[in-house]
Amino acid sequence: MKIAIIQMDIAFGDPEANRRYVKQQIEQTLAETAVDLFVLPELWTTGYDLARFDQLAEPGGEITIAFLANLAKQYQVYFVAGSIANAKKSGYYNTLIVINRQGEWVKQYDKAHLFRLMEEEKFLQQGDQDGLFMIDEQKAAAVICYDIRFPEWIRAHMLNGAKVLFVVAEWPASRIDHWRTLLVSRAIENQCYVVACNRVGADPKNVFGGHSMFIGPWGEIIAEAGDQAMTLTANIIWEEVDRVRQEIPVYQDRRTELYQHLAGYEKK
Repeated sequence: MKIAIIQMDIAFGDPEANRRYVKQQIEQTLAETAVDLFVLPELWTTGYDLARFDQLAEPGGEITIAFLANLAKQYQVYFVAGSIANAKKSGYYNTLIVINRQGEWVKQYDKAHLFRLMEEEKFLQQGDQDGLFMIDEQKAAAVICYDIRFPEWIRAHMLNGAKVLFVVAEWPASRIDHWRTLLVSRAIENQCYVVACNRVGADPKNVFGGHSMFIGPWGEIIAEAGDQAMTLTANIIWEEVDRVRQEIPVYQDRRTELYQHLAGYEKK
């Protein structure tokens, strides 16, 4: 499967400008090479303009879903469409969207772990659903930025059969070494592909680090971007995950009864 990561600068608080840019990048990429799936960064329509989510958040994500659905149907591609500002009756959410080749949305995942250093907890509600979905006949998972610091959350998805982990982010340049190390670690310990899309550029409070990456199930870096806007492409081979998991049988060697016993002490 050929995947393209759109590593972009985000026009702060300007959804229309960001949608125009994404459409342009998709069309330019497809004019040069065949792609099965596109990945976009976290909050790519608005950036971290949290204080204006009451104006910017889309009810149910309807505008952006319709925009991407048309592109998906036109070009017969999947979208792991980053995340958007989503307005629900219960509040505002940072919501990741997956759309299939037929233009149908197949997953919405609300960010489970809110990042206090960027004041998400002051403006957003945390999600409580998993990030599992299907790509054709293969199971995949997706999470958002800060989620990768919680390995137990990632492992829960892998235990449900996911072979690739998509990560969408606005990860600051000041901690880009954490970004790279955490992503490689998640790939090695879960014996899965990691496809990670970060943004570049800056907003009024932060500078973002880019370094979007494709990582294989051995933990090898297949392709990595720098800190400028670009589209990064690579192939993933589903059978490679099966081969690695058979060679070092981590999943069969887990001792869940031991882990559960230790978890019991945490509750005392």
